[in-house]
Amino acid sequence: VKAPRIMTEHSSILSTPYTSLLRRYLFPLRKRVFVLAAVLFLGIGLQLIHPQIVREFIDTALEAGAAGKLIGLAVLFLVLGLLNQVISALTTYLGADVGWLSTNALREDIADHCLRLDMSFHNKRTPGSMIERIDGDITALSNFFSQFLIRIVGNGLLTLGVLVLLYRENAWVGMALALFTVISILFLLRCRRLAIPATIEQREASSTFFGFMEEMLTGVEDIRANAGGRYVMSNFLRGNHRFFHSSRKSWMLRSSIWLLLLLTFSLADVLAISMGIVLYNRDIITIGTVFMFFHYTEMLRHPIGQLTLQLQNLQNAGASIERATSLLAMKKDLPEKKTGRIPNGPIAVTFEDVNFHYGDGNPVLHEVSLKLSPGNVLGLLGRTGSGKTTISRLLFRFYDVTTGAILLNGMDVRHVPLDELRSRIGVVTQDVQLFDGSIRENLTFFDKGIPDKQLLGIIDTLGLSPLLSRWPEGLDSRIQSGGKGLSAGEAQLLAFVRVFLKNPDLLILDEPSACLDPATEKMIQQAWALLLKNRTGIVIAHRPSTISLANEILILEDGRVKEQGAREHLATDPHSRFSELLSTGFSGVTS
Repeated sequence: VKAPRIMTEHSSILSTPYTSLLRRYLFPLRKRVFVLAAVLFLGIGLQLIHPQIVREFIDTALEAGAAGKLIGLAVLFLVLGLLNQVISALTTYLGADVGWLSTNALREDIADHCLRLDMSFHNKRTPGSMIERIDGDITALSNFFSQFLIRIVGNGLLTLGVLVLLYRENAWVGMALALFTVISILFLLRCRRLAIPATIEQREASSTFFGFMEEMLTGVEDIRANAGGRYVMSNFLRGNHRFFHSSRKSWMLRSSIWLLLLLTFSLADVLAISMGIVLYNRDIITIGTVFMFFHYTEMLRHPIGQLTLQLQNLQNAGASIERATSLLAMKKDLPEKKTGRIPNGPIAVTFEDVNFHYGDGNPVLHEVSLKLSPGNVLGLLGRTGSGKTTISRLLFRFYDVTTGAILLNGMDVRHVPLDELRSRIGVVTQDVQLFDGSIRENLTFFDKGIPDKQLLGIIDTLGLSPLLSRWPEGLDSRIQSGGKGLSAGEAQLLAFVRVFLKNPDLLILDEPSACLDPATEKMIQQAWALLLKNRTGIVIAHRPSTISLANEILILEDGRVKEQGAREHLATDPHSRFSELLSTGFSGVTS
């Protein structure tokens, strides 16, 4: 079951978040919700009958009534009690079913929205904090989606039923407990938002804390190797301290309403028993009716207690909804004009006086201009921090240039739909991300529509069949998350197959040989040549052998173009910077 997406209607969600979310994510589950409501209301009816049976049993026993009638009442009580337990279990199951189906749909929408946001958004947040926002916050909404509305209505009907039955027995008792109920509910309604600020603070502290934990666990080897344990533990204790105290504050505020309600119901019990004793002494009611008054008063504790619990859950849900809708409200920093398409075929790349800086304002590129003809390969050299990788990020439009323009086949990248732009560009990076799954799934990014024959053909074309033969199960061999069990070189070889499947018109090799030993690098030289055939290429070089594929050279220093030109011309010019680098084997150019 899949709920409709809400990506295009943020405004309605933000104006009425509770009703909008219920409408959008419960409406597709309306059949399940109807069954849940029917079962819940049946349970309410059985609860109202119980005290009547107990009263009849007590009065019959005191009047020395027939044993058969007492046995029948006892059996009926037990049967209804058992049936009520079955209904309670069924309600719990149906509620969990509705809750998880609806919240999973919301998780999918929020995850999809976040994945479409710009890199500037993700750079400010750790993976752990995003997991907490997308999963932790939405889990807190499970009860809100599954049972909030039904339990509010159900317990409201139970409360009304109890009061009507009490009024039928005695008007004074009914009116007294009705007044108590109204005062209690009004009190709860006034306090319903009491804990939302503290709950938001708790969720933020949780997000920050688990984000820190994820980051530290990922880097545990470096932390141990560099004796960073004391720093990690210090920040762990600081984050845990904030998380603990914010959680305690939030819990105490939510629990304060419940504690006040317990005190109030203690007074209600005293009121009901006192009025029952007075009426019994005046021979107006029986002992069984006195017990029924007490039983019904205790039953009021449950629905009003449930109303309290649901209002506490509403406080939790309110905090989670505010955080969820704040994520959905975040807009891309990169506007899409979608006014043009890049012509098919190898892509011409042009940088026109490009200046760029990240959010910190420190300039990274200064008036960078270059022209790369279709089908040519550019060797991009420079020291660490000179701006080489930034150029590849700008081509993918992870960021927009500060000033200037980037053109692909004469089309400004800011006018090209992002999906099309990124489908036309492929990249092989130094660090390849692999996922928990089979080799087939990692090569196809879990696209089941790509046949094995096509995969094996590409692997053979690239000369990587010897690599595949190392795994006894072939394409079905499992890879652990992060590529554990594979060398960095093997992971990068898999990335070549991924790119070949994508069939881009512009290929970026970002230091592709950095993780390869000389023997492996030699083995895949042919794969590089095949990847770049009939494509425009940009090779961010680390070794002289890598740029043997390039026919154009551009050298960056401190974000500025130091030198550019034809590779053969620069290589034979003894005064060129490129010739100097060739003579030193690129020593010190990159890291």
